[in-house]
Amino acid sequence: MITVALPKGALLKESVSRFLGAGFDFSDVLAPDNRQLMVSSKCGRARALLVRNGDVPVYVAYGQAQLGVVGYDVLKEHQMPVAQLVDLGFGGCRMSVAVKSSSSYQSAAELPPHCRVASKFTHCSREFFDKLDLPVELVHLTGSVELGPITGVAEAIVDLVATGRTLKENGLVAIEDLFYSTARLIGHPLSLRLDRGELQLILDSMSEKANLQNSL
Repeated sequence: MITVALPKGALLKESVSRFLGAGFDFSDVLAPDNRQLMVSSKCGRARALLVRNGDVPVYVAYGQAQLGVVGYDVLKEHQMPVAQLVDLGFGGCRMSVAVKSSSSYQSAAELPPHCRVASKFTHCSREFFDKLDLPVELVHLTGSVELGPITGVAEAIVDLVATGRTLKENGLVAIEDLFYSTARLIGHPLSLRLDRGELQLILDSMSEKANLQNSL
């Protein structure tokens, strides 16, 4: 039986839709009263694990799920040994450096050396600032990082930005993007090598759907 790790939250609905297009109906996870964390597909040939976005690559890397859907931001931050299979193209957002809108900074390179930068994504942040050859002190926050510049805990933040509304409402502005993140289909490398064709059918279906949408 194929096991799929599905992300709770903003990526869930479209993830379920993509698997439905590949012949696996996990729509029960979308029911308002659903409390199950493991749901069988209606065809009985697969099951879905409903997990936090950040945990998807963990279940796939350890082989508890053969496939999963997760944001590229999570893959880049946690560097788990999984195979990136398809850029699904939905759930788009930017990983950005943001500062107070009242500041004079126009780019990340203008930030003062050794200033504090708050983020949930400290690996991505460190990689970015190292490439700029700009030494900064990273402050790891797990909640609303927008409070960093507001309270003075940090000069800037690195966070995901979709519409920019949250930044604007908190007096912040994005000054530079690290990368663009979308949902990705990932797989367990060994499971893919031992596949008897079932995983490849899903991969082909999702690739076709993604290519079609990207061409529109």
